[in-house]
Amino acid sequence: MKKRMLFLAALAALTIGLQAKVKLHHLVSDNMIIQQQTDVRLWGWAKPGRKVVATTSWSDQRAEAKADKQGRWLLTVKSPKASYEPLSITFDDGDGQVTINNVLAGEVWVCAGQSNMEMPVKGFGNCPVLNYNQEVLGAAGKRQVRSAKIPSIMRMTPQEDAETNWRECSPATVGEFSATGYFFAKVVNQALDIPIGLIEANKGGTRVESWLTKENLEKYTKEPTDSMGIVNFKKEWDYHRAMLWGNGTFNPILNYTVKGILFYQGCSNVGDPKDQYSQRLKLLVEQWRSQFKLGELPFYFVQIAPFVSGDPNGTWNAELQEEQFKASKIIPNSGLVCTNDCVYPYEGTQIHPAQKQKVGERLAFLALNKTYGMSSVICMSPSFKDMQIKNDTVMIHLNDECGAISRFMDIQGFEVAGADKVFYPAQADHFWQPGGGYWDECITIKSPKVKQPVAIRYCYRNWQLGNLANAGGLPLFPFRTDNW
Repeated sequence: MKKRMLFLAALAALTIGLQAKVKLHHLVSDNMIIQQQTDVRLWGWAKPGRKVVATTSWSDQRAEAKADKQGRWLLTVKSPKASYEPLSITFDDGDGQVTINNVLAGEVWVCAGQSNMEMPVKGFGNCPVLNYNQEVLGAAGKRQVRSAKIPSIMRMTPQEDAETNWRECSPATVGEFSATGYFFAKVVNQALDIPIGLIEANKGGTRVESWLTKENLEKYTKEPTDSMGIVNFKKEWDYHRAMLWGNGTFNPILNYTVKGILFYQGCSNVGDPKDQYSQRLKLLVEQWRSQFKLGELPFYFVQIAPFVSGDPNGTWNAELQEEQFKASKIIPNSGLVCTNDCVYPYEGTQIHPAQKQKVGERLAFLALNKTYGMSSVICMSPSFKDMQIKNDTVMIHLNDECGAISRFMDIQGFEVAGADKVFYPAQADHFWQPGGGYWDECITIKSPKVKQPVAIRYCYRNWQLGNLANAGGLPLFPFRTDNW
């Protein structure tokens, strides 16, 4: 009996000891990628008032922090230059040590948004991703690309932690990675030859309001923020529920030290009033930058793709695309990816187009050029610059042609209208003549049905595919010259 009592006492002491060990946030774990050459934040919980000390395998530095009354602690360590050398970090609170291993220093990006960002490499049901098998087979040598998926959780109050873990990329795991994020990471990894980490904090069906804080919702919107108001606020998409996804799925990552944010969202905001989406997206970016406390983080986002949306000739999808283009002009340190050519002709009713590789690559082009200084990489899609009308012909110039347009003939996607505001398909061609004048090289647009043109549009319908691109193969942004 005495031996049994001693055994139980020893077991109880061991259990208490284990429980007393410093606890780490789930993102601070084996296989994590830390942002290189900066002050990296690491955090967790311990007994209130307890000192937590962190030591690293790459230097003699010691970092320490004292747990507050709730047991929270946060400290920073100087991270090394990016490499593929496995690192380790040990945490000690006096009651025991916890060591995380196989840590890499590299570049860390957040993958935010709704289902087209959430869509994994293996696709969704009846929504495949192009070249899935090839990506699985090619993932064998990509362990330097890693991701952590934050669970989709609705909460009324901001959450501090989330059940997640860092995944090394391999044939067995790549199918679960965000497809857009993975294709971004592949290109950046190849270009910079350093590890790339992705934190996937997204949820299908969410609106831009879903990620705003209670304070911003109450100040800038009429969205309900109390539990009964949220339950009774009827919307077509239950997932939209303002604030709840930000509290549960995004708030847990805000202490992580990241390089920038990738965002693919907008489908659930189609039909919003004019100017609302652009202003609320700007508000969301300002909120996230303030919450991360890392300065003016790069924000690269994706314009929604063409979609029938109930009527191929309607314009509500194009109006949201227009709002996204506006947002790119009012959000500092941002960039927008055009996806007009990222759908197949048979995908008009497919809200999750299969060509995610193009999307991820174009996000990577923005990051490589704007964030990593590779100025030779063409990253901007062309956009409308100006126009002149001569008789029955409209002549236009574009921004960001980068020295060339992709075709001189059979340019598809333009429409022209007269004073009656009726748009007709137009013939568009490259025009050039010697002389060196401003209008001696341009794109001409005309239709035999419009003798006195007033306005033009390019792919300004729910479902309209163009084929004009610049020297980098990046497609022309949809636009209109009217405000009808």
